Amino acid sequence: MRLTSMRYKDYTWPHNPEIYTVENRRRVAVHKIPFGSCVFQELGGTYRILRGEGEFSGADAYDQFRQLEGVFQEGGPGQLVHPVWTVQRAYFVSLKATEKPLPDYVRYSFEFWEDCGGYGGGLTESDNGGALLHPGNQTGGGASGNRTVHIVKKGDTLWGIARQYGAALTDLIAANPQIKNPNLIYPGNEVYLP
Repeated sequence: MRLTSMRYKDYTWPHNPEIYTVENRRRVAVHKIPFGSCVFQELGGTYRILRGEGEFSGADAYDQFRQLEGVFQEGGPGQLVHPVWTVQRAYFVSLKATEKPLPDYVRYSFEFWEDCGGYGGGLTESDNGGALLHPGNQTGGGASGNRTVHIVKKGDTLWGIARQYGAALTDLIAANPQIKNPNLIYPGNEVYLP
C-alpha cells in the first residue's frame, strides 16, 4: 500500500515522518471548590492531536526545516493531509528541532491540533465591560421598561459586580437564572441587575 504524502497548507513533506501519534481528547473543565475537592464539567465535543517525529537528510536538510518553520510561523489553521488521519483543518502548534545539528541532517518533532470549527472567525477579547440599558427586558413592575445589564469583562465575578452596583449577591444570582454556575462567568456574558 502506498501512503499519501503528508501536506499542510502549501508545504509537502519530501518523505513522510517516521512516527505518528493520534490522540483523542475530550473537552473537560476542572473547577476547584473552596475548602473542597474539584468538580469536572464536560464541555462537549472531542478533538484530536497529531504528534510525530521525522528527519530531513541530505544537502537540503536545513532548507526543508526552514520551509516547514516558515509554514509554522504563518499561524492560523490550515488543511492537513496525513497518511493515517482523515483530511482536517488543523492548527500547527509545535515544531522542534530535536537533535544536535549536523550539516546534512535535522531531526524534528511536530504537533497539530484539530480545528473543530467552533469559532470560524476566531476569538477576540473585549475589555469594554460596563452597564447598559436593554429596552423591554423589564421583569419587575418598573415603569421605565428598561433593565440594566452589566457586560462581563475579564476578571469580573458575580460578587464583584454585586458589590459594584450595591446589590446583594443572592439577589443578583436570582435575577440571572441563565447563569447555571454562579462561579463561572465569561467576558461578554450579560448579567442583569436586580
